[in-house]
Amino acid sequence: MRVQNMRVIVCGAGRVGYGIAARLAQEKANVTVIDQAASLIQQVTERLDVRGVVGSGSYPEILSEAGAAEADMIIAVTASDEVNIVSCQIAHSLFSIPTKIARIRAQSYLDTRYADVFSRDNIPIDVVISPEHEVAQAVLQRMTTPAAFDIKAFAEGRVWSVGLKLGEDCPILATPLRQVRELFPDLMITVVTVHRGTSLFRPTGEDQLEAGDEIYFVCDRDRVNRAIGILGQEQIQAKRVIIIGGGHIGFDVAKSLEKLGQSRIRLIESDANRASAIAEELTRTIVLNGDGLDREILREAGVAEAETVVALTNSDQINLLSAIIAKREGARRTNILVNQPSYGPLSQSVGIDRFIDPRAITISTILQHVRRGRIKSVYSILDGQAELIEAVALETSSLVGSPLSESELPKGVVIGAIVRGGEVVLPRSDTVIEPGDRVILMALREDVASVERMFRVGIEYF
Repeated sequence: MRVQNMRVIVCGAGRVGYGIAARLAQEKANVTVIDQAASLIQQVTERLDVRGVVGSGSYPEILSEAGAAEADMIIAVTASDEVNIVSCQIAHSLFSIPTKIARIRAQSYLDTRYADVFSRDNIPIDVVISPEHEVAQAVLQRMTTPAAFDIKAFAEGRVWSVGLKLGEDCPILATPLRQVRELFPDLMITVVTVHRGTSLFRPTGEDQLEAGDEIYFVCDRDRVNRAIGILGQEQIQAKRVIIIGGGHIGFDVAKSLEKLGQSRIRLIESDANRASAIAEELTRTIVLNGDGLDREILREAGVAEAETVVALTNSDQINLLSAIIAKREGARRTNILVNQPSYGPLSQSVGIDRFIDPRAITISTILQHVRRGRIKSVYSILDGQAELIEAVALETSSLVGSPLSESELPKGVVIGAIVRGGEVVLPRSDTVIEPGDRVILMALREDVASVERMFRVGIEYF
């Protein structure tokens, strides 16, 4: 079943629920949104081509009104883990909805000791989304690759897609892309998309890059640092890090940095009880109880010598202001968490180096389970204007068996890399995709459906 024919119920009309409903509605899915706030339902139905139902998705009569008897999927992303869990249980037990996705925040539910709790025999949730963990990993990747504004790993981490802004001294500027590999044989990358001003486009071999372009390139993980260096970007690992906010995300980032063992870490947490609790669990991190907006606390944490300050509180305003203060106090780089999309561009206009949008990360994770065909992973970029996709090529795929120069790829699709066994292959015109290959590609929004068709399972596969 293609996305445009799917019947999907979205429980929760907050930022994530609205975002996923908007994406599915764009692709002509039949979407119904449930929320207890009548104002949110009015907003979503006025702006999007979706149905709305006021009430709780955990109530059978509300799910019934939303069309649960005919639904193909339920996506529960309310602010309550318990409502999300019960919604999926009712969807399974009473309505036999085939696919159930739930956002779960509480770490107690996600403890590996209770890994069987979300299973068909217990609580039948097919996909559990943990935003805090995924956001923490995204923060960590940006910290360990500071020159990049965006990173996404594919194929169990063997292939990375990297977002990079090109400076005036980038050596490949004003050079047709088809000549780049000849002139720079060590630059083993595929440029898959270019964001220039307000335009996003799929580059061809004749296109030339310009200073200020924001590009996404794909390459072997082991060649990322070399590629960034060749492209003229400074890549200095942070040895002194300050984390503002000791919630689940800040705590996870600190634990991960401790495992890497490469940084001196200071964590600032405003709640005294929380600060005391995480201080007992962190072994190489100094935890300070105080306000990230307090210059004295920042100075006590060593802000003037810090290579990176990352603000991860629940408040966009605190994250933004604390990062501005940290920068003025001497911090080299600042990264912040933003929940309101408008804060991203605003943060960059006032000198913040990087921002992380958990809404976009969660939506991307959900989309990979919505996509049809042999889609393994999806990453939405630039507010859904394009998607980075990892898919498995089957014998029935139209891409298999012919050189790429003879393939009828949609205009807005470019293949970035192919993983075959343990080898990462950058595509050339004579490259032939084989059954079982993992293909990492970029598709502009209007061509995503074509990608699904290319990787769908044909009846002859069985």
